[in-house]
Amino acid sequence: MTLKTYKPYTKSRRGTILIDRSGLWKGKPFKSLVSPKNPRKGRNNSGRITSRNRAGGHKKMYREVDFYRKKFDVEATVERIEYDPNRSCYIMLVKFEDGVYKYYLAPQKINTGDKIVNGHKKEIKIGNCMPLQDIPAGINIHNVEIQPGSGGKIARSAGTSVIISGIDGNYSLIKMASGEVRKIDSRSLATIGVLSNPDQKNIKIGKAGRSRWLGRRPHTRGVVMNPVDHPLGGGEGKSAGGRHPVSRTGQSSKGLKTRDNKRTDKYIIRRRKKKKD
Repeated sequence: MTLKTYKPYTKSRRGTILIDRSGLWKGKPFKSLVSPKNPRKGRNNSGRITSRNRAGGHKKMYREVDFYRKKFDVEATVERIEYDPNRSCYIMLVKFEDGVYKYYLAPQKINTGDKIVNGHKKEIKIGNCMPLQDIPAGINIHNVEIQPGSGGKIARSAGTSVIISGIDGNYSLIKMASGEVRKIDSRSLATIGVLSNPDQKNIKIGKAGRSRWLGRRPHTRGVVMNPVDHPLGGGEGKSAGGRHPVSRTGQSSKGLKTRDNKRTDKYIIRRRKKKKD
């Protein structure tokens, strides 16, 4: 996929950069693999706002993507590559030899008509899924399970992948995109390849209206609020000095470490890289 730029017919068009999706499926999604999506963004079951600045957006159906890949030893054919409005990478519709259809995350360099398979000790080929213990070190993988049978949780967004860097007993050492090295049970499943749509990070929305289509409402900065509304509010003019940047609830917003999960600390071999100031 390539990026699209536009002639500056309007002010918003001048800075717009979008992705050319001309090579994707242009029809509707596979009917039996979609379900209605609840449109109440940012609200809980009482209808109260729990996440600010989220509402509206274009209507969309949820594509039921299979992250478990438990249909073993049955070859499948890639029927088509589709756009999914619910995630940043593309998805692919596959048809198994027994006539069953599934949606999977689509890796790069996979094409319509390619064959894929799930199972133990399969060919190291893009799109194939197998346990970590069957994948050699140095291979890019995605949709990695944290616990065997729990479904893929790691590396599911556009252009992402992780790498197997070694073996430690019954665990595989996985190097994340952040630089963190983590131990994961070698029986956990993973899929070969780097996920599709790597240019997602280069998109420039171009106008506020496109953000509204995505369900994002306007965001008000804390420093322009009153003291009763935000810790950074109040003062005369742009008087932001002397106050530590925090969120509306007082949580520090400048690199404070908030992770507190001692139970899984033993699985982290090396922490993620620190940001340079």
